[in-house]
Amino acid sequence: DVQLVEAGGGLVQAGGSLRLSCATSGFTLEDYTVGWYRQAPGKEREGLLCINKEDGRKAYADSVKGRFTISRDNAKNTVYLQMNSLKPEDTAVYYCARSNYYYCPASMGAYDYWGQGTQVTVSS
Repeated sequence: DVQLVEAGGGLVQAGGSLRLSCATSGFTLEDYTVGWYRQAPGKEREGLLCINKEDGRKAYADSVKGRFTISRDNAKNTVYLQMNSLKPEDTAVYYCARSNYYYCPASMGAYDYWGQGTQVTVSS
């Protein structure tokens, strides 16, 4: 079965850092594009960053440029989201998702499998 499992969330003070991981199984990670999304209470799910199988990257949100980076380790079947200079407005549930698009897709609908999410809370 295809699975994506996020980990690494938690409570952090503003200005701090966290690294989230997305452990994948049931498919060959190197053949897929992976994106990170987040959803805050009462808000729509928001795209953050994407990495395709050629390590091409796309930022969906201006708010994370210069603070968040995405990387992948195909040997470990894992994709990472490094988050620095965290702000209270970064508080959300963070999700990773898989797409079979070659390039990072523009639409969230292009992602076919999603993880269950990991909570990130940034205190002021």
